[in-house]
Amino acid sequence: MIDKVEALMRDAAARAILPRFRALQRHEIEEKSPGELVTAADREAEHIIAAGLKALRPAALVVGEEAAALDPGLLPKLLGEDEVWLIDPLDGTAHFAAGREPFAVMVALVRHRETVLSWMLDPVAGTIRVAERGAGAFADGARVRAASDCPPIQEMRGAILKRFLAPEDRARLEPREKMLKEVLPGLMCAGREYPAVVAGEQHFALFQRMLPWDHAPGVLFAEEAGAAARRLDGSAYVPGDLRPGLLVAQNNQVWRLVRETVLACFP
Repeated sequence: MIDKVEALMRDAAARAILPRFRALQRHEIEEKSPGELVTAADREAEHIIAAGLKALRPAALVVGEEAAALDPGLLPKLLGEDEVWLIDPLDGTAHFAAGREPFAVMVALVRHRETVLSWMLDPVAGTIRVAERGAGAFADGARVRAASDCPPIQEMRGAILKRFLAPEDRARLEPREKMLKEVLPGLMCAGREYPAVVAGEQHFALFQRMLPWDHAPGVLFAEEAGAAARRLDGSAYVPGDLRPGLLVAQNNQVWRLVRETVLACFP
């Protein structure tokens, strides 16, 4: 099944996404909600992937980002006991619409409210990242592991995605950011942000908005690589739980240090 899902994603990228990269027509870009874009590539890719996943496991529900935008009632189904496919047909749509990278295609399989398989495809580079619960995380077939060291807080660099932070939270956080070597704005593409933490390009990332198709694939990849991805209260991430706040870090030691110092201003 792992190879079949990868083939579906590559087919969708080849047919719906890559031919439109830097070639989108104005009528192919819409604003589906304030500040949120959707393109013809998003919709066509989701259609291709959803049909293929339904054929693979007919009994499973399919919840795609664009389908959920039209029917928000799909999201609560993730908190049930049904097996659910999650699809992010084009993560990083704003980049794609502007003719730049990064962007990704992501799929996850959720069973009993737990992500058990995930795929993240970089359509331009062709890199596929796959994770299976209990079996590890892989990039193009090679196993990947996050670093186990924990540098001092003043040597750390990490992404703090502030777009969805409340103004009062930003104000509390700003003085504490000076503890870090560098605060990054974020890549606006979870399919690239999670691998960046695992690869050691940055030590952590703080997310606020918890749309499940953005995070279910990356959380499993991070955890299977030995990284840490938990709510700020230390609880596990659950797809479909939309409460804000998720800290992803290179390992448990980094997670605790960032939480207890920089993010100590959060309850």
